Amino acid sequence: MDVTRRAFSTAALAAAFSPLEKAGTLEPLSPGIKISMQVDESVSDEDLTWIKQMGVEYLNVQTGKGRATLENFVAIKRRMEAAGLKVWNIPNDDNRNIEEITLNLPGRDQKIEWLKKYIQDTGKAGIGYMTYAHMANGIWSSTPETTRGAGASRAFHLATAKGYWNGKVYEGPLTHGRKYSKEELWDNYTYFIRQIAPVAEEAGVRIGIHPDDPPVPELGGIPRNIFGTFDGYVRALEIANSPNIGVCLCCGTWAEGGKDTGKNVYDAARAFAQMGKLWKIHFRNVTSPIPDFRETYIDNGYTDMWKLMKTLVDVDFRGNLIADHVPAMSGPRQSAWSYSMGYIRALYNSAREEKGNQLTSKNV
Repeated sequence: MDVTRRAFSTAALAAAFSPLEKAGTLEPLSPGIKISMQVDESVSDEDLTWIKQMGVEYLNVQTGKGRATLENFVAIKRRMEAAGLKVWNIPNDDNRNIEEITLNLPGRDQKIEWLKKYIQDTGKAGIGYMTYAHMANGIWSSTPETTRGAGASRAFHLATAKGYWNGKVYEGPLTHGRKYSKEELWDNYTYFIRQIAPVAEEAGVRIGIHPDDPPVPELGGIPRNIFGTFDGYVRALEIANSPNIGVCLCCGTWAEGGKDTGKNVYDAARAFAQMGKLWKIHFRNVTSPIPDFRETYIDNGYTDMWKLMKTLVDVDFRGNLIADHVPAMSGPRQSAWSYSMGYIRALYNSAREEKGNQLTSKNV
């Protein structure tokens, strides 16, 4: 089985999801990258004005525990649209990194049913996308460290890191009392995704799956073999076999993995886009790959973000792009986000202009 899966080529996967074969299944995305801000549902009217002043048109709106209801999704969408902004996604910490699902713990089926309702309500509210993450023991971090002499940002050192998610802390050599095998995790994922994919298709909702953060081969006795490598993604998409299951490519997470991911972030973005599976980008940077890294400003890490933006424009990426895990800056609280969003928009405008000039020169 493993040999067969590894032999499954990118070209074969692209063919399996060819536009002709799946025509009409999903509404096509409109041209252009949808640069977006992340906000909480309690965002002030003043901040919504500030977001519009930055030239941002889309929002990802975080909602809290107990607030993942159709009524609230509709209310959030109406409020943001009244402010002249569009909602791309309404995330909730309960709808991803669900240990019961990833590890087949008691309550798994109840969690899956809850997530199905979340997807259905997302579609009913007229929102066509949600992000899912499949980590069992959270996002692992060490004590925060300063960046460029300013605000603290997330750091990771393999020797000291712990997992954190939704109020839980995961630590120790075995976070769940025993070691889990890669085969168990594949079985659990298959059980889950083959129930979720048909619901997403019926609801008209794209689901972008986030990489394991960080993509260390194993943390706390649990392998990160599915969404920690490019080959893992390819196999996972094949198992899902659905036009609605794709990729949320967190570029910072991918850079954390370095060579262990199997493709650098530019090649991964290009490959996923060519499959028609790239729907969201977390546009962030880190200082170095594992075993030690620090999140930093987008112009201050080891990933060439200009090259990455040019790659996204070159492949005609039409999904959502956010600044993410933005380190704080001195001054007003909006400073860091204003800097990041301005930097992103400048890269995007420059990449489009360069692409347009290239096309014009070819036609001369």
